[in-house]
Amino acid sequence: MPQPDDLAAELRAFDRFGTGTLVGELDVEGHRVPTFTNEFWTSRQREGHSLHEVSYRACFKPSLPAFFIERLSKPGDRVLDPFMGRGTTPLEASLQGRVPCGNDVNPLSAVLVAPRLRPPAMAAIAERVDALDLTWDGELDDDSDRDLLVFFHPTTLRAIHALRDYFLARERDGALDDVDAWLRMVAVNRLTGHSSGFFSVYTLPPNQATTADAQRRINRDRDQVPPERDVRAILKKKSQSLLKGVSPMFRGDAAHDAVLTTGPASSMPALADASVQLVVTSPPFLDVVQYANDNWLRCWFCGIDPKAVPITMARTVDAWEAAMHEVFVELHRVVRPGGYVAFEVGEVRKGKVRLEEHVVPAAARAGFAAELVMIHAQDFTKTANCWGIDNNRRGTNTNRIVVLRRG
Repeated sequence: MPQPDDLAAELRAFDRFGTGTLVGELDVEGHRVPTFTNEFWTSRQREGHSLHEVSYRACFKPSLPAFFIERLSKPGDRVLDPFMGRGTTPLEASLQGRVPCGNDVNPLSAVLVAPRLRPPAMAAIAERVDALDLTWDGELDDDSDRDLLVFFHPTTLRAIHALRDYFLARERDGALDDVDAWLRMVAVNRLTGHSSGFFSVYTLPPNQATTADAQRRINRDRDQVPPERDVRAILKKKSQSLLKGVSPMFRGDAAHDAVLTTGPASSMPALADASVQLVVTSPPFLDVVQYANDNWLRCWFCGIDPKAVPITMARTVDAWEAAMHEVFVELHRVVRPGGYVAFEVGEVRKGKVRLEEHVVPAAARAGFAAELVMIHAQDFTKTANCWGIDNNRRGTNTNRIVVLRRG
């Protein structure tokens, strides 16, 4: 198994993208931790496996967990993300022959993650899509539907209602199979976006649903009305896109032992003591991202009350550090001796707060040793720029990963 010195030596000499590594040191509360700054993976948007192409607000790129999975685990090891979001870490772990483990306080995460660990065949997906009954006899006249009609053509909204009712009934009856779960995941991903590949009129990118009032302003400013969309065709097209990298031999064998749970990261009883080799995760950054607001439409579709999801939204750094300490206590329980945690945080509040300075002491109090801080720095790509974030001026400009080891 790789040792901390092996990773530090590699980072020190890293020059794959034409620049040398800047070596420094973090000194916080008596902990002196080496830092390594460079561009450690490509800035291309879609360099990972096609199964990763499901959007989620503030998710990291597949390159980040891949970097650590390749170096700090071996095939058959358990790899965990306690804040899994769209599931980048467990999916990448499965693709690399590790056993995927994930947790998130929002049930929406399991909806997005589980189907991609065991993707069905395209033929089965197409057959199910063609068999769906997309008629809906309800009335589009209550307050919620008035808000939804600013995103969707009435005919499209009726099909969405039919899909929603179908999935909720199948889940309630215990009849939701792998193909249903896949189609629900795809439908959730296709609800809103900024091209004809989504069910909605032009709106924000698919990882953030704006409010109905904000969408009314977008429609007015763009002089647009929601067009009718072919729901069946969109479900098939996105499924084909996700499956394009899946070979006929892919079975998702590692996923058979997957552990996916819903609940706070500070309590994951489904994971046994000392059962995890590697954790790669990124927690909420204070109250920077409003996950409940961003996912309101996806939660509606899945029958989830976003207001009932207790997402960690610490307003102060001290409160955030205290919450992360509780998480580290639980991670110390599930990570085996000699195992690792790669804990990604970012610059927040215009770079004035560097959360790695709070990760190190919070983790140390739980029994982890900080081996190094890896700072991945590169220019923003167009996706970040569309949020009004300028390169190296505002927002999160770097991935800052604290690598911890359990003694």
